[in-house]
Amino acid sequence: MARILVGSYMIRYPLGGNLSWALQTLLALHQLGHEVWMIERADYENACFRPKLSDMSDDPAEGILTVSGLLERFGLKDRWVFLGYTGELYGVSKRRLDELLGSADLFVDCGTHGAWIPYLGGDCRTVLVDGEPGMTQMRWSNLAKEGVPVPTYDCYFTNGSLLGSAECQVPSLGIKWEHVFNPVLPNLYEMTPFAPASAPYSTVMNWKSHKPFSYAGREYGQKDVMFEQFFELPTRVDASLEVAIAGEPDRERLVRNRWSMKKAAEVTSSYDAYGDYIRASRAEFSVCKEVFAAARTGWFSDRSAAYLASGRPVVVQDTGVSEVLPVGEGLMTFSDFDSAVAAIESIEADYARHAKAAREIAVEYLDGRKLMNRVVETALR
Repeated sequence: MARILVGSYMIRYPLGGNLSWALQTLLALHQLGHEVWMIERADYENACFRPKLSDMSDDPAEGILTVSGLLERFGLKDRWVFLGYTGELYGVSKRRLDELLGSADLFVDCGTHGAWIPYLGGDCRTVLVDGEPGMTQMRWSNLAKEGVPVPTYDCYFTNGSLLGSAECQVPSLGIKWEHVFNPVLPNLYEMTPFAPASAPYSTVMNWKSHKPFSYAGREYGQKDVMFEQFFELPTRVDASLEVAIAGEPDRERLVRNRWSMKKAAEVTSSYDAYGDYIRASRAEFSVCKEVFAAARTGWFSDRSAAYLASGRPVVVQDTGVSEVLPVGEGLMTFSDFDSAVAAIESIEADYARHAKAAREIAVEYLDGRKLMNRVVETALR
């Protein structure tokens, strides 16, 4: 088996949804028998979010406490490294870090922007797993026009399942993009009893995670833009709808249209709280970032994968994912207000059938062991 270093993002943002996203990849590789390490670094000042104080800091102590305990719980005790902004090293000694970097068989970059690559041994293969399809390639293209070279990896994967197809409006940059869904381990999100009819269709969302960006004369916004046409949805369906939000939405307008609201930081205060929130929901309803749908990327969320694995039907904005995953039972997509209404009505007409199908989709198509095994085999061949 291989020694695999996963460059990820956990200690700097130790909230439940983010922890779950990173954990699926680490544990999938671990369960496949590989020696897996999570390596992370702070490459700018005040990079660490501290949930208890709700501020940004150079101090990673809160994140280290949370992440080290979580990894130990799942059999990855002491399999982590954190390099602070000012050079402090946590988890291992400098000598041990150099040995890991020099002897690794594979480096999987899940959001470190290549920062570890200059320190890897010459025999280490490198693979990018792009979680922001469309945004990544468009920004690279914009930078290339300014003379900035496209980042170099031995292998490129993306969560954009349609990237490279004729209908996807994302530049491929001459790269052969392999495709991989955000993985989920079905044994971490087990099928739970059906949610009562009073439970909400929910989601966890960042109202505006970053500024809009432009490509080829078009500006792409965030979920705030995509949510606009669905404010009145709760008034048109016989189901409760709830959003757990980070950011500053128009709360008065949400209340007026019968949306329930929770704070995202509360429902994702820990890995377990995040899972509990999903299991307490009847289903998921969610929009996506504008570029995912507008550019037909085929992106599918790690959060939606967790809902499916828990036996919770999912209703999501169609990014083109309807061409690569089975839709109609358990997973429903929408492109406008009326199709969103129809999707919820379909689930409510036969909830048990949709809940069962949700779990089946997760097991068949999104199982992290299947997905990450293909990533490793492709990268090392």
